[in-house]
Amino acid sequence: MTLAVDDRDLTSLAGRSVVLTGATGGIGKVVARRIGDAGAAVTLAVRDQVRGRELAAQIPGAEVRHLDLGDLSSVRRFADEWRGPIDVLINNAGLMMIPQATTVDGFEKQLGTNHLGHFALTNLLAPHLTGRVVTVVSKAHMFGRVSFDDPHWRRRRYSPMGAYAQSKLAGLLFTQELQRRFSATGSRLAVAADPGFAATGIARHTERPLLDGLLAVGTRVAAQTPEDGARPVIAAAVASVAPAAWIGPGGLFGMRGSPALVSWPRSASDVNVARSLWELSAAETGVDYTTVESARRQG
Repeated sequence: MTLAVDDRDLTSLAGRSVVLTGATGGIGKVVARRIGDAGAAVTLAVRDQVRGRELAAQIPGAEVRHLDLGDLSSVRRFADEWRGPIDVLINNAGLMMIPQATTVDGFEKQLGTNHLGHFALTNLLAPHLTGRVVTVVSKAHMFGRVSFDDPHWRRRRYSPMGAYAQSKLAGLLFTQELQRRFSATGSRLAVAADPGFAATGIARHTERPLLDGLLAVGTRVAAQTPEDGARPVIAAAVASVAPAAWIGPGGLFGMRGSPALVSWPRSASDVNVARSLWELSAAETGVDYTTVESARRQG
């Protein structure tokens, strides 16, 4: 079902505070420009400060702050230094099918960046969140399974695609559980957004020539532009939707097209799995929403 709210109508963000991760490339850059040009006070939460400042110079009132999602000390510093409300947090930054590597904290890098970094950021910023959290996901979740016994591929043979798919399934499960907790404490929203297949360059770091070639061909044949890929993300930030909505392209098997509501798959709808992932993520990062919310109410 195509969304009734036009994603090009960004008046609902005029004058509002938006924090966007992964803003310096691909879809993030398009989202940053569009919401900034529409009057939002956008904070570019980026690892590359030089590229961040170059982009901010093109967006009225944009601010740049350093954030490395692969380093929990950086995530904590970002949250500790934040002042004021956040109307929309867009968890957009991500890595795709990279060779095996770990974050500063020893996490498998795709799970650590795509999920655990955003998990910690969202929880730590919870006292400031007034509107909604948008988490960018992917069709790759269909190939994912959360391995609670070995989430960081320390005992299994590493699979770049398997690790990526696990991280994207984690994003969907996170959205479901975050909404459950939001609903218990107020009216905030957790929303998932899938850009579909967009020519963003995110898959250029696989270091596997054959796979790089196949992805390049597929991109030329079937991918939509970053501008079109950004539309579901923007719709997720501004549209009037139900809690835990998932928005993605409405055409070509969900790969491209105008923003539409997407049905949740069974793999991302299991309440027990979502809760278990939350508990694992809280233990790994040392951050828990309940503790943060309790401190907020007491303060």
